[in-house]
Amino acid sequence: MVSPAPAPALPGISPGLQARLDAGLAAVEAMLHARVDHDDPFIAEANAHLLAAGGKRFRPLLTLLAAELGDGINDDVIAAAAGVELTHLASLYHDDVMDDASTRRGVPSANAKYDNSTAILVGDLLFGTASDIIADLGPEAVKIQSQTFIRLCSGQIRDDRHCPPGADPHEYYLDVLADKTGVLIATAARYGALLSGCSRELIATLIEYGERIGVAFQLADDLIDVSSEIDVLGKAPGTDIREGKRTLPIIYALASTDPADARLQDLLRVVEPSDEQVAEMLALLRPHTAMQRAQEETDAVAAGAKAVLANVPDGEVKSALMDLADRVVARRS
Repeated sequence: MVSPAPAPALPGISPGLQARLDAGLAAVEAMLHARVDHDDPFIAEANAHLLAAGGKRFRPLLTLLAAELGDGINDDVIAAAAGVELTHLASLYHDDVMDDASTRRGVPSANAKYDNSTAILVGDLLFGTASDIIADLGPEAVKIQSQTFIRLCSGQIRDDRHCPPGADPHEYYLDVLADKTGVLIATAARYGALLSGCSRELIATLIEYGERIGVAFQLADDLIDVSSEIDVLGKAPGTDIREGKRTLPIIYALASTDPADARLQDLLRVVEPSDEQVAEMLALLRPHTAMQRAQEETDAVAAGAKAVLANVPDGEVKSALMDLADRVVARRS
């Protein structure tokens, strides 16, 4: 078993809260490893492949933090945090098949190590395991899981397609991110608040906060995919460009009316760019004003997430949530 990293040291929190978060993440990790185990050794290995590769456990941490605004972390909160993380892991198996990825979290992706069929089936198995965990938490939790899954899959389908004719590419992309990434992070916060007895008003606030921080999280990933010179996300830089995805920097670059951007725009429209073309696009995009505009918008989305917390009682948990929003957009990996 891989030991979980302790919760990140968040400014303004007490040693007591830090200890509770560390203990909570350890309990989540133990449940994750217990639930992905299987009588069949091959299934057990494939199930645990990406889990063993590590990960930030950002979603479980948010579930635990949200619970601290209520009556605190309990067994149901731990189970919900594990269910959310398994849902996230399952989606990664499917993502890698869709993207024909070769690595994930610094190790061979499941589709590369096994094959596409195995990766898809293991992803399905993990989704089923996550749902099995959530089913023990009551009908409302099951309904939330189902609605989250519907939006997550819808976002993935739309992310794999270009913006429809007549639609605004910018609005379309942000809507895709809200479904593809935002909804599951919102659900992580929602479960923590719901299962610790928070008021409906506070739950609604944390849902909105979670969705906004989720969009900011993905926007930051998109920037890193262009700006990084090395593999920092467990995948090669320029993956989105290779796949023809219209992320925010690319949307802004394509909208430019500057004649000097003609070469970059022509390259960005190439359906299957070569390695040399990808390298040229990255070289042209990195210093481009489109990157600055995308960073400014990413920062604004995170600021919006923080603004949502205005009515949350002041204290160490609110401070930690504010800091998480800053960290999401400031990270480089």
